[in-house]
Amino acid sequence: MRIVTLAVGSRGDVAPYVGLGVRLQQAGHEVAIATHTHFETMVVEAGLGFAALPLDTREELMAKAGSGSLTGIVAVNRSVGAQALPLGRAMAAAAQGADVLLLTPAGWIGGHVAEGLKLPSLGVYLQPMTPTREFPPSTVTTRSLGAWGNRAAARAVLEWGQQPYKKGVRALRAELGLPPIGHRQWLRDLDASGWPICYGYSPHVVPQPADWPSSCTTVGYWWPAPAPDFTPPAELAAFLEAGPPPVYVGFGSMPSRDARALSALVRDAARAAGVRAVVSAGWAGLETSGDDALTISEVPHEWLFPRMAAVVHHAGAGTTAAGLRAGVPAVPVPLMVDQPFWAQHLVRLGVAPTTIPFRRLTATRLGAAIRTAVEDPSYRQRAGEMAAILSAEDGAAGVLHALDNLN
Repeated sequence: MRIVTLAVGSRGDVAPYVGLGVRLQQAGHEVAIATHTHFETMVVEAGLGFAALPLDTREELMAKAGSGSLTGIVAVNRSVGAQALPLGRAMAAAAQGADVLLLTPAGWIGGHVAEGLKLPSLGVYLQPMTPTREFPPSTVTTRSLGAWGNRAAARAVLEWGQQPYKKGVRALRAELGLPPIGHRQWLRDLDASGWPICYGYSPHVVPQPADWPSSCTTVGYWWPAPAPDFTPPAELAAFLEAGPPPVYVGFGSMPSRDARALSALVRDAARAAGVRAVVSAGWAGLETSGDDALTISEVPHEWLFPRMAAVVHHAGAGTTAAGLRAGVPAVPVPLMVDQPFWAQHLVRLGVAPTTIPFRRLTATRLGAAIRTAVEDPSYRQRAGEMAAILSAEDGAAGVLHALDNLN
């Protein structure tokens, strides 16, 4: 079976699908990933096919969402929506010759491509999107709106998210020979068809809601493709050997309006907590150095995190999963979208002492949280328990089962 995954977003939105693709390929399928050119090397080095999608996600985030405000998020969505037609065309080109399409949340426009090309498709999502009474929409708020309100809000988010794409979708459907359809009706038709969605996180982290349809399945995490030949930079290896396990600090693909101020805050927090720090530069452009700190570029989380005393991060879905897999305490500093949702669950799971919203981040608050995470053994104990649970799960197996049921 030739499988094409349509992956739109930042690195954390793409890396899990590379790992999933490797597993699907090992099971005998031919796998390609259509994504942004930033990630071509990651895809190709994993032995998967690559097709380019337009849009520079880093540029959009840096320009529009540096504050993490709702206004910035809306601006990003509108900017991406303006690219709906070329994005859809590129997806259609990538899907030629495919037997099935895997659609990521931001790649939902591929659903119209699948319809036009008469291809079966499957949702592969990293955060809960299906409306439920049990919690509010994960990309908007962590405050419950009540059973009715939670479901209504999640439905509204799905509908609102399609608004900026309407013009591009209309043109794309015309090019594919499909009749026009309103976005609400399109969503209702998807629901009525029992369109399958696999959720790539652990049910032990977020239990599957009892009111979800049987077409939605929480299968477990999809881990990024391993880097078995990875050798750490000599400077990093020496730093790790020179003292006790440090604390990792990094905000992944989240931008920063003032990298110098944020770097100083991180340095002061680490010193206040009395810990050494490994600081990931990331898209925020962090930079700090000295005897007690080292700035690094990209290092595989599966190699680095188990060597840390704790991990401070933005609580993106992928980084949250990596920290849980490593069995180390966390200090989540969420900025936007689904990050507060994952941060809240880290606290509920007992692996993090608190969540610090990025807009309220200070050196004093961060230093105190780091100290608690490192010095209170209950957080490491609970993190180890969660790592053992996750090691027994196989999220890719759930996708393979769903693919079998498509035929």
